[in-house]
Amino acid sequence: MDGSRPLEKILSLNEINEITDAISRVLKKPVVVENEQFSLLAYSSYYIEQFDEANQQTIFSKSWTTSILKKFMDEGIMDQLKSVEKPFRVKEMKDIGLNKRVVVSAKYGGTVFGYIWIQETDPPLTERELSFLNELSVHIGKVLHTKNQLAHRSGEKKQDFFKKLIHHSYRTDSEVKWEAAQLNIALPSSFIVAVFMLDAAEEEWFDPLHETVGLFANTLDQPAIILTDPLQITVILGGVEDELPASARVLVRTVKSQFQDLRLSAGIGSSYSSMPMLRKSYLEAMEVCRTAQFLNGHDKMPIEYSRLGLLRYMETIAHYHLETHYVNEDLLKLHQKDADGHSELVRTLDLFLQNNCRIKPTAEALFIHTNTLKYRLKQMGELTSINFDDFHTRCQLYIDLQLMKRERP
Repeated sequence: MDGSRPLEKILSLNEINEITDAISRVLKKPVVVENEQFSLLAYSSYYIEQFDEANQQTIFSKSWTTSILKKFMDEGIMDQLKSVEKPFRVKEMKDIGLNKRVVVSAKYGGTVFGYIWIQETDPPLTERELSFLNELSVHIGKVLHTKNQLAHRSGEKKQDFFKKLIHHSYRTDSEVKWEAAQLNIALPSSFIVAVFMLDAAEEEWFDPLHETVGLFANTLDQPAIILTDPLQITVILGGVEDELPASARVLVRTVKSQFQDLRLSAGIGSSYSSMPMLRKSYLEAMEVCRTAQFLNGHDKMPIEYSRLGLLRYMETIAHYHLETHYVNEDLLKLHQKDADGHSELVRTLDLFLQNNCRIKPTAEALFIHTNTLKYRLKQMGELTSINFDDFHTRCQLYIDLQLMKRERP
């Protein structure tokens, strides 16, 4: 590197593509620049034949894949990106096709606006080259900050538009299309809504949750609009109707896997192709969340409205039971037997009903022998008047069990 000349030249550039190519020429290595959401902004046209599989996937999809993002979270690299000020090395990870890297955050005013990734092909970067990269990161941060300000203003208008759609501020379909045209917003051919909802006691986790939702939404093939309300994050995915439910499931499951210790509710509405139906998909997703909160079923609840079934009526049934002083005496007997004898009759009954009263899958779910299960069912028969051959009895038992689990977790 010839003194400060390359640095001075790059500091005079304001186009991110030109800056990226210039860095690549100086370091003689593949370079990728991404924004704070890990969306691809630029990559070097030099040494492109040396890009590894992870680079190729990023260039193809314009952002990280879900597997790369999850791996980086699990390995603690995401935390390093926030806390380490200077360039640092990332080890090779063959399972995601990643060769050795050097990365540095592009900051401006203390805020991260992007990341510069150098694939560390031989020879490794020298201390002088790392220092060069560190000095450049501030300039790149400033360039991205300017670009981000323009995008932010446009994004706010877009978010306001979709918030109005959710809350039915537009009266007709033509009004929706006219407003979208005025704001230069391309309406999706189809869409689906996912909602994440935190308990009030866990409000401190809202910002990390918001960031994580944004990162994983960015790895999907479909464009996402992310809206925030107190303790709630709403994601609108647009695209091909048949592909939307699968993408929404991936988003919800990967986000929930990062916050397993939180009381985080998540719900997915149905996919629709008419924009006035956006509110319906939103309300469906909200109903899943509220049902999960009511039943304390954040981990075991269905996440899709289409699979909510009987559970959506639980709160109404609970109020009716309270008004009529209804009690399922059979369940009380089983619960008392469990308390007295350290048995698992209530849990066994729950899984037996969930498995449509089939012996083998229930035994497998309980990790017991089928003979042990049959003995427990015999005990239930001796203690109660339960008749598993009666459909209505099975339905009532299932309802009462869910409400009992809510009262006695």
